This record gives sequence, C-alpha cells and structure tokens, in this order.
Amino acid sequence: MYNPATLWQAPEVNPVNRKARSIPGLNPINVYGRVFFFAWFGFMLAFWSWYAFPPLLTLTIAKDLKLTQVDIANSNIIALVATLLVRLVAGPACDAFGPRYTFAACLLAGAIPTALAGAVTNAKGLLALRFFIGILGGSFVPCQVWSTGFFDKNVVGSANAFTAGFGNSGGGITYFLMPAIFDSLVSRQHLSAHKAWRVAFIVPFICITAVAIAMLICCPDTPTGKWSERHLAAQENLAEHGITGDIVDLPTEKADTKSPSVGSDSPSKEGKLVFDASGKQAGSHDHEAQIGEQQMLDTARGEVIAKPSIKEAIPVVFSLQTLVVAGCYFCTFGAELSINSILGAYYLVNFKSLGQTGTGKWAAMFGLLNIAFRPLGGIISDALYRRSGLWGKKMLVHGFAIMTGVFLIAIGVTNSKDQNTMFGLIAGMAFFLEAGNGATFSLVPHVHPFANGIVSGCTGAAGNFGGVIFAIIFRYNGMHYSKVFWIIGIITIAINLSLSWIRPIPKNQIGGH
Repeated sequence: MYNPATLWQAPEVNPVNRKARSIPGLNPINVYGRVFFFAWFGFMLAFWSWYAFPPLLTLTIAKDLKLTQVDIANSNIIALVATLLVRLVAGPACDAFGPRYTFAACLLAGAIPTALAGAVTNAKGLLALRFFIGILGGSFVPCQVWSTGFFDKNVVGSANAFTAGFGNSGGGITYFLMPAIFDSLVSRQHLSAHKAWRVAFIVPFICITAVAIAMLICCPDTPTGKWSERHLAAQENLAEHGITGDIVDLPTEKADTKSPSVGSDSPSKEGKLVFDASGKQAGSHDHEAQIGEQQMLDTARGEVIAKPSIKEAIPVVFSLQTLVVAGCYFCTFGAELSINSILGAYYLVNFKSLGQTGTGKWAAMFGLLNIAFRPLGGIISDALYRRSGLWGKKMLVHGFAIMTGVFLIAIGVTNSKDQNTMFGLIAGMAFFLEAGNGATFSLVPHVHPFANGIVSGCTGAAGNFGGVIFAIIFRYNGMHYSKVFWIIGIITIAINLSLSWIRPIPKNQIGGH
C-alpha cells in the first residue's frame, strides 16, 4: 500500500548502487529529492525556451519578419533537427562524463542563442537561431539518465515519468508565458511589437542560466559520489556486505589505491565511499533495502554504467530491444513535438474568433496535461511491472500508442469546428500519447542497463526524428492540418503492431529484470 510519507521522508536505498526505492519529491533537502527537482525543473525551462517561438510565430513574429507559411514550417523542422543530433551525442556523453555535466552543458549552450533572439531580422536568421536553440531539447537525455541513476527499478518508471512529464509541461507553459510577457511589454512598458517579442526571450535565458549553475553547485553525479568512481563504489559496497564475485574492470591506479578486494576476509575500511540516504558519507546501513546476494551481484554486474566504446555501443544501438523503445517513442513523442508546433495555428484556422492569445491558451492545454498524464503512464507501468513483469510494461507501451493512433485518426477525420468536441478529442489523445511517453521511458532503464545513456540517447533521438518526419508532413500539407493528424495515427498504429512481438529485454541479459 502506498505511503504518502515517502514524498518527504529519506528513502530506503539499494545497498549496491544506493539508488532510492521511493521518490521524496517534496523534500529538496534530501539528495534524492534535490536531484529529482533539478531534473524536472531544468528540463521544463529548456522545453519552455525550445518552444518559445510557436506561441508568437504565427502572427507577431511572422508579420515582423515577413514570413510565409513555408518559412514557419521550415523553422519548426530545423528546431527538431538540431535536437535530434544533440540527443544522439548526449547519450554517449552521459555514459562518459556523467548526466549532470551533460545536462548543464546542454542548458548553457542553448541559453546563449536564446538571448540572441533579438538579433534576428529575416527568415534565414530565424532558421539559424532556432537550430541552435534546439540544443535545449537535447537536455531530455541527461534528465532521464540522471533520474535513472538515482532511483531503483521499482520506482524508476515513475521517477522518469514525473521528471519528463513535469519537464514536457514547459511546452504548454510557453503558450501562457510568452504571450503574457509579450503583452506586458507592449501594454506596461510601451514597447513596440517589433521590440517586445525580442526582449521577451531574455527571460528564459536568465532562468536557464541560473538553474544550470545551481545544478552544478548543489547536486552530485551519482548517489555514491563522483561519476568516475561509480564502479569503485559498487565494488566496495559488495565487499562491505561480504559478497564475492568479479564485477567490472577498474582502472589500475584506482583499484590499487582505493578499492578493497571483493570477497576478502577483512576488507579495508579506509577511504570507503559509503553514503546514507542523505547523500553524506557514513558507515551505517540505515535505510538499506534487504535484497538477496545474487540480486546484489546482478545489480553490480549488469546495471553499473560502463564507459562507452564503439565495440560495445554498436550491438546496443542495433538490438531489437532498442528498436522497440526507439520505434514507440518515434511515434508518440514525435507526434507530440510536431503537434506542439502547429496546434495554435490549427486552432486559429478552425476558431478564428479566439485570436492569437486565446488559441495559444487552448494549445497550452496539450503540453500542460503532461504534468498529470506522463507521470500516470510511469505509475501504471511500475504497477504492472510488480504484477506481470517486463511484458506488462511493454504491452502497456503498445496499448497506449495504438489508442493514441485511434484518437489521432478521429481528430483528423472529424476536423471538428465545435470547440468542445475538438478540445475533448485533443485531451483524450493527449492522455494516451503522453502516458505512452511515460511508459516508454519506464521500460528504457531495463534495456541494456550498462549502456543506459546510449539507449536513452537513441530513444530520445528517435522521438525527435519522428517529430522531424511528422513536421515535414505538416509542411507539405500547408494548412490542411486535419489530414496530417490521421496520417500520423495510421503510422503510429502500424509501427506498434509490427514491434509488439519482440521480447522486452534480450534473452540471458544480466540485470534489468
């Protein structure tokens, strides 16, 4: 039975990797709660800035820069292309340097072009700027890898879904904030529209920069300390519990100077990196979960992230299991990104009386529902995992995606001019789509857990690739938005049916079960 006190109490931890077995989301003082906060808040700010253009693009910016419908569509596509490339790089970077530094690097690199929005004077400048702002979208990968590194398998689906869901809500928040900031600058500061939309972009720049710096100062790389010592910590924790077995190959200098031999009769107590649930060095075993010796060995052998190499990365990237999570995310997150870019414009076509601000507010609903729906997907996934294992998680992913396709087809075929019907269909589609995103990244940590950054990067990049493909379809169909909705629906159903037969994890995989 769920205990609400876990929202603020220091969590019980896995004795090998020190991952939390509950989510203290209301306790930012605790290291697990603090990392949880910065993971979702950093990604939310990134998503806000990444999608800061669409709310003002259709009318204000298009008029100022004399943009055509094709220019607007091209700018939406180019923003996704950059993120696709960054996500492919961010995955291996997380495995090599740690998710915290990769996260902060994405935020700071994307904040700079955000501040330069005021320098844009034409369509070509807009394309270049949105390409570099697209770096911010790559922060999703370290967000998820960082969350996976701090929360154990029993709650990692919920943790990833909450951090991503709260983060994705930035795509809805931007539809409220950017028009509100713009309107305030025009009405209260008496700036012209030409200047006001440019000044508005300084706000997300300041917020992103502040959070990136705070993240580096206030948070650790892993529950056991430095990223470079993650293997050493797992080996020491096993030795401390008197468990024998070969785990990983450690760098010689670290093994000689800091690591006790696993299974020795009297492992050295000097220099040990033992952490309690507060994240401070300690020698006690308070808050440790009770798990079997074989499970502890499997955790150490199969779930401690290895530094990526080409030889190890290629089988991971091209495995059927990676294809499953990438293919599913291609459909659901790809649809979310492309729809986020055009939804305000679609509403403006069907409901002209709402105007730019009104359609922006209704379009924001789609992104804001991530706050509830994406976490719900992770929570349901974790509940199914406890009852029916990994096949339950996998079938949930496909079920959500197929229902998403059904709603997309319904929206496209009806193309309703009635606000209640349209907004209701969009909300129904958002539930299955966003919960599906949460369920997908609930499954990701189980697939090749020793290469979680690579799998997360491939999956995240596939989502962006889907966004690019679907945005191109929107671009070549002009203002016939409804047609594209049912096309995306058919693609989503077909891909998920074709992937449903594949095992959730490779046969004989160590760890991740």
